[in-house]
Parts: sequence; structure tokens; C-alpha cells
Amino acid sequence: MYLFGIACGSLFVGPISETVGRNPTYLAATFCYLFFVLGSALSKSFGGFIVCRYLVGLFASATLAINGSSVRDMFRPVKRAFVFPVIAWANVAAPAIAPIAGGWITTAPSLGWRWTEWITLTISAFAFLVALLFLPETYLPVLLDWKARHLRQATGSARYVSHHAASESFTQRLKTKLAMPATFFTTEPVIAVLGGYLILLYALLFSFLSGFDYVFKNTYDLYTGLEGACFGAIAAGATAFTLLAPGLYSWARHRTAHVRGSDVLPEFRLWPAMLTGPLLPLSLFWLGWTASPAVTRIWSALGACFLFGVCLIAIYVSAYEYIIDSYAEHAAIALASITMVRYFIAGGIVMAARPMYEGIGVHWTMTLWGCVAVLLAPAPVAFWWWGKGLRERSKFAVGELGGQEGEKSQTRAS
Repeated sequence: MYLFGIACGSLFVGPISETVGRNPTYLAATFCYLFFVLGSALSKSFGGFIVCRYLVGLFASATLAINGSSVRDMFRPVKRAFVFPVIAWANVAAPAIAPIAGGWITTAPSLGWRWTEWITLTISAFAFLVALLFLPETYLPVLLDWKARHLRQATGSARYVSHHAASESFTQRLKTKLAMPATFFTTEPVIAVLGGYLILLYALLFSFLSGFDYVFKNTYDLYTGLEGACFGAIAAGATAFTLLAPGLYSWARHRTAHVRGSDVLPEFRLWPAMLTGPLLPLSLFWLGWTASPAVTRIWSALGACFLFGVCLIAIYVSAYEYIIDSYAEHAAIALASITMVRYFIAGGIVMAARPMYEGIGVHWTMTLWGCVAVLLAPAPVAFWWWGKGLRERSKFAVGELGGQEGEKSQTRAS
């Protein structure tokens, strides 16, 4: 229900953030999120707990759906290549790290599952307080709205109106933008294909939440605490890529025409996905066919999980940065569209994963996922060659220079 809540919330937070601004969206959603995390911790019935978990996901969607757009607002295209992997690490590593702590907390006699909610509430409340005190507004059209309003109040002249406010009324802008996320996935090829890749990654990640029982607990006879610790291999892989990303981008920039100071095409962001795309099915086949005490020790399966963690964040970073550069001012809506579909399917996968592992076993479940990964592996290369044409035919994407468009926006903001 938590995942379904994120999916439903993503329909709204992207459009709302492009209408009222990033800051009010973050703060209002996070305040409501804290309220329902408290409700989850205090819930006395299963029904009440399920409702609270859904609403926690609904309001948690704000940070998940639009944080990439905030990065675009604040950093020039070249700097984004070094900053965004850190943001992506937080998004990707959290589902991998949480089972590590959760496994030990829930099995501790003096704690129990409610303590996972109390700890979440404490950390989130601290983050909310920091955001309340220090988080600035970053969305340029809203900043220009504020500036125009200030000039009207200071001068008494009504001629100061931003383009954002002059084009439509507030209500009409909100109505127009609220309808966009639901249509992006079906009308934008970039969103559909890269969204499909991200759906596969999150389907795998969340299927592991159920499947690690079979991959590690049943196969290697681990208890719950150590089983959760195996997610550390995925987190370690994601961390390794994050640390290596600056060097990889510098290498790619010098290997291509993108010398320092030149324009950054969106296709430049695809290097990590092109390099790791073929390794994703390899990691799945490796995990599926060596996760057995009769074949190898547990270290081999952990090595496959490490490689999966590298591929997970590399493809995530490439896809998100490509979409951010391609859709520029509409990046929040584009990312919200992908987040919506990704979490709807991830929510279904969590329910289907256990029957899959029970029915066909670890070997064939991983083989099935690996075959899907093989089909999607050429996608980054295809966008490298034909992405520009797709963007030029899009109603919302920037056609020629996605990176430069973002840089121009930053220049105007300053």
C-alpha cells in the first residue's frame, strides 16, 4: 500500500510543484507525511495501519518525484553530472539499506516493528525542520512570479507580470498541469522506453524484498537479521558507482566532443547506462544460477548483488539526467509520470514476487528477469543514435540542446 500511495501521489506533486513552487510542495507534503508516520506507529488495528501506510506513501511521493527537478533548478548541466549521482544514491540505496536496519530492529526482543516507525519519524522530523529553516525556492518561473508581485507592490504598476502568470490564471495552470503526468507515459517515447527500464529496475529491487527469503534465508539458512544484511551488497554497489561517477563523466566528456565549456547534449548522460546495460542481465543470471550451497558459497551471490547495485544506480542516473535535460521546464512532470507508473508496478510486483519464487524457484525467476533485461539493454544505445529526432518531434521536450537550455535557465535565474 505504501508503494501504491507513492504512485498516486506522483500524479499530483509534479504539476503542483510547477504551479506553486518546489518549496511549498516539499514542506506541505512532508508535514502530512510525518502525521501519518505517527499514525502508523500508534495504529491499533491492521486496517488503520494499512490506511496510514498508504497515506505515508501518498505524501512521501513529493521528495521522490521532484527531487531531480530541484537539482536541475540549482545546478548547471556540467555540475549536475557530479551532483545528481549523490541524490540518486539516496533514492536507490534507501530501499536497500532499510531492510538491514529493519531486520535487526524487528527481531530484537526489546524493540519490535513499531520502532521502525518511531525511528523513521525521528529522522524525518529532523529533515523537515532543516528544510523548513533553510530550503529555498528553486523553480525559476515561480521566482519570477514572486519578483513581479514584489515590483507591482513596490511601484503600484500592474505592468510587471511574469510570463508564467500572464499565460494562464493560477487555476487554469494547475488544471492543465494536473492532466499532464497521466498522458506523458503514453505520448512521449522517451518516457515510455526509459520508464520501462526504470520499471524493470524497481520491480527487481522490490521483488528482492520478498525474494531474499528464498535467495539467502532458505538457500543459506540465514536468520532474519543476516538476511537483511545481504541488502548491503546492493547498497555497496550503488555507493561504488556514486564514488566513481565523477571520474566516469570526466572521462566521457574528454572522449567526446564535449570539451569544457561546450554544450551538453542530453545523450551525453547515457554513458553509464550504455556501459552497465549489458551487465544488468549478467548480474541476474549470475545470482539465479549460483545462489546454491551446492554450487558456490554465499560470497558469489553477494557479488552478483553488488554488480546489480552498480547497474541499478548507473541506469537510474542516466535515465533521470537524460529526462531532466530533455524536458527542461517540464522535468518535474516527466519524472512524476515515470514515478507514478514505476511504483504502481512495483507495488504489484511485491505481491507477485513471493508466489513467483515459490512457484518456479530462484533460478528461473532470475532467468525471467534477466531475459527482460536483455531486451532492454540496447535502449540507451538507441537513444544515443535516435534520441535527438525523438526530442524534436516531442511537444514538450527540447529538441536541439537540452543541456544548454538548462544552462540558459540558470543564467536567467542569476
